[in-house]
Amino acid sequence: MAARKEGAGNVLIIERDESIGGILQQCIHPGFGLSYFNQELTGPEYAGRFAKEALDLGVEVLFNSMVLEVRAQTGEIICINTECGMTRVTAKSIILAMGCRERTRANIQIPGTRPAGIYTAGSAQRLVNRQNTMVGRNVVILGSGDIGMIMARRMSLEGAKVLAVVEIMDYLAGLTRNKVQCLDDFSIPLLLGHTVTRIEGEKRVSGVWIARVDGSRTPILSTETFISFYTLLLSVGLLPENELTRAAGIEISPVTNGPVVNQYMQTSRPDVFACGNVVHVNDLADNVSVESERAGIAAAKYVAGQIPVDGTDIPCTAGAGVRYVCPQHILADSEDCPVRLYFRVNAPGAGTRLIARSGKTVLASRTVPRVSPGEMEHLDLNAANLGGTGICVTAEEVE
Repeated sequence: MAARKEGAGNVLIIERDESIGGILQQCIHPGFGLSYFNQELTGPEYAGRFAKEALDLGVEVLFNSMVLEVRAQTGEIICINTECGMTRVTAKSIILAMGCRERTRANIQIPGTRPAGIYTAGSAQRLVNRQNTMVGRNVVILGSGDIGMIMARRMSLEGAKVLAVVEIMDYLAGLTRNKVQCLDDFSIPLLLGHTVTRIEGEKRVSGVWIARVDGSRTPILSTETFISFYTLLLSVGLLPENELTRAAGIEISPVTNGPVVNQYMQTSRPDVFACGNVVHVNDLADNVSVESERAGIAAAKYVAGQIPVDGTDIPCTAGAGVRYVCPQHILADSEDCPVRLYFRVNAPGAGTRLIARSGKTVLASRTVPRVSPGEMEHLDLNAANLGGTGICVTAEEVE
């Protein structure tokens, strides 16, 4: 939509599903659009607004298409399509918007048997919300990510009994509002500083052993207790979907597992842009939309030769109390160019001052009453006439 509005002649979405909207199509709960539209919408309503406008603007869509390779150096995308077979698409600029995938049991290596009844929270959400298939009536959820907490509420509304949400960290992994609306309002216990140590069951899950963890997140086996139930949902983190990105030789951040980008959402390949959860896992879809608009505008400007190529490249790094900063680079410009730095803190805290510095010069700062790793923070600055060796973002406790 943004690329078309910026003047791009032809815009094509390559989509592996049978309809556009991505993961939002299965997110039937409200809470979307509060900052972008100043309205509370469900996921399908939120996605539908963009989908309608994009199609009205003449954006084309290639459905049921799996991309096999992005050849950034030649501007080619190789995909397989149900109608056309092996297909080659050529483009003057490419935007990566593949989102992210869930960590599975294999990623976190939970010991025990291999019975039925174990789902990622997202796959359970699709089964319940889009395919009208109930996954279980007696549930434990491992991980306090937003999808896990939202599914705790969804399963409760469908008549299931959610026995507990178990979180290995001693703080919440998702948004505080989801804890209040999804756990507290439904009296679902949240066990912080606990983890699943073993899964029991033959043909189907019969239960799990749960234990407290120490400061290094190692289970304290003397505290193990057994919980009997029949369905385990895993909400243990998200991974940006970047196999195609790596194969294209695009630089990847070891912290976010997404491509390194500048303020134009431009990757290390100048004709390839990226946005949303494929870059870094966002907390709000509204933020994804803002990043995606920026990428669409920049991709159209790149084709028109309007993206600066000779500016000073200024790195943005995470300092004390900060896990990562995105974008990782700013291309300094002589004209006014507002830039928003998104970042996550390392640990929860109260009374925190967020600061972006270049050397000893404070470029931007603000004080917030509380911070949490589950919630994105941001600082706004201007790319015009930036100098120095780099920008460092810190989160400092207010005394």
